[in-house]
Amino acid sequence: MFIRASIQKKKTQREYKTFKLVESFRTERGPRQRTVLNLGADFDLPEAQWKDLANRIEEIITRQEPIFAYAPEVERLARKYVRRIIKQGGSDVVYLIRAGKSAADRESEYSPDYQVVDVNSTENEEPRSVGAEHVVLETIRELGLDEKLSEMGFSRPWKDVAISVIAGRLINPCSELETHWWLRYKSAIDELMGTDFSLLPQDRVYRAADKLLKGRDELEDYLSCKEKTLFNLQETIVLYDLTNTFLEGTGKLNKKARFGKSKEKRSDCPLVTLGLVLDGDGFPKRSRIFEGNVSEGKTLEKMLLGLEKNPSLSKPLIIVDAGIATKDNLKWLRDNHYDYLAVSRCRKREIPEELASRMVTVKEDKQSLVRAVLKSDEVTKEVLVWCHSIQKEKKEEGIKNLFRQRFEEGIKKIEAGLTKKNGIKVYEKVIERIGRLKERYSRTARHFEIAVQKNDKDRVTSLSWSLKEDLENTDGVYCLRTNRQGVNEQELWDFYNTIRDVEDAFRCMKSELGFRPIRHHIERRSDGHLFITVLAYHVLHAIRFKLRKKGIHDSWSKIRERLSMHTRNSITQKREDGKVIHIRKSSRPEPHQKIIYDALNIASVPGRMVKKIL
Repeated sequence: MFIRASIQKKKTQREYKTFKLVESFRTERGPRQRTVLNLGADFDLPEAQWKDLANRIEEIITRQEPIFAYAPEVERLARKYVRRIIKQGGSDVVYLIRAGKSAADRESEYSPDYQVVDVNSTENEEPRSVGAEHVVLETIRELGLDEKLSEMGFSRPWKDVAISVIAGRLINPCSELETHWWLRYKSAIDELMGTDFSLLPQDRVYRAADKLLKGRDELEDYLSCKEKTLFNLQETIVLYDLTNTFLEGTGKLNKKARFGKSKEKRSDCPLVTLGLVLDGDGFPKRSRIFEGNVSEGKTLEKMLLGLEKNPSLSKPLIIVDAGIATKDNLKWLRDNHYDYLAVSRCRKREIPEELASRMVTVKEDKQSLVRAVLKSDEVTKEVLVWCHSIQKEKKEEGIKNLFRQRFEEGIKKIEAGLTKKNGIKVYEKVIERIGRLKERYSRTARHFEIAVQKNDKDRVTSLSWSLKEDLENTDGVYCLRTNRQGVNEQELWDFYNTIRDVEDAFRCMKSELGFRPIRHHIERRSDGHLFITVLAYHVLHAIRFKLRKKGIHDSWSKIRERLSMHTRNSITQKREDGKVIHIRKSSRPEPHQKIIYDALNIASVPGRMVKKIL
């Protein structure tokens, strides 16, 4: 390969230079040349380094290690142009070069080939899914994750397996055992990567997760910087929250497995906790795995100290929920010169009377109405923002009514036992039953007054209850607190609503990426499973970020379903001389599939055609 400069003329007769990456080859009719990539007119590398650049591009394509190190600019441009070759439909060139095809052979791949075959002998075999694989693999390459793994010492086989395991979490979320089966029998991702998983050992899937986990900090730092550069992110906001998930089995070999309050209502199982830091655009920045019963408030410092090691981040606005906004955490944030925005832990949610008339609308549409008012606290130097949401009020009122109904049903059962034969009538036992009911519905119970009457034999004679009338209605009201000055109600409310990105990330990991349950018994395998899910979310969010820029807001589940019908197939036909033509190629994409490919700026027909005559 070599770089060629040519003079072009505009309609105004003004001349300008354009640059191309060209390869030479021999044919029966003599030497020929073909353009591998148009480099454009802004190519400003000194001519003395053109040969180095062309050589390095060919080395990367053919996976050769350089004997001597190239200049940093040459190395950067070489990797950039290889990615462009693949993205701009020149991936066939890459595949063929890596397959060891000569330039003449590669040229023949694009020439017409007319043969006489028996149409009735046509067979369609070995269908493999390729659509979602193509989208995920191209995004991984765009993020440079494959190159980063090579830098970290992953050999070619291990890198291919690691990337495939991450892709499997996106495309076919399941256990590692099922992932192994998917790679071997259902997916064409190995064909797109130029490898073969038909004989892939099962243990490699598990061990790939181990290797990825060892490089967690380096990978997360790299992806954070890469995403910032690639998508021009403005890291002015950092979101932090935690969730937990449950393990199948006892978890005796996992030190982090603990019983606690499950956010999935599975307190009967041992839990592990995932802490996740996101930027204001929803890209992950840091992840950590904690014990299942960890106190949320004790994790903030550890997460942010790790985040500060990333030189790409300045001091951003830290947004956290009430569980993390402890007194000690807020003091630590102030001492370390962070601005914060958090839900106040104060239980009193009543809007002060003097502020009620000053409330302004921060959101109004057909579904909801949100109003807010702020007040500066001269003592704490904070700004307090009281908010009232009509939608939240209706939701809380519905939940409150449901629990009131259940609480009253419990009291009625206790009352019914007073008149039943063999029912519980002893005063102490009735009080015990009422106590258990209050403990179960603690927030609801405080709104009721319960009167118990007994006779001189300590038998309950009557039970009555009533709803307190002096209760203040605070449904839909919440209070935010921040140390950031000079902002209004609208800005603060908009800032806080970005916390939903964390909730969306957790929801996506659990529902679309197979986050739960964890079927591993060993701690490192459990941690590896969770970290692979985080890496998969990096890729997924990059895909969704690009699609949303093009006006496509569908869920990943829907996109994955649409792409699932795009396949690679083997077609066999018998020739008139008895030989059989074997053709392996991807099907033509449907219009709804091509829309996705075009929005992501990737080739619409993944992989090259492979032809054999036997």
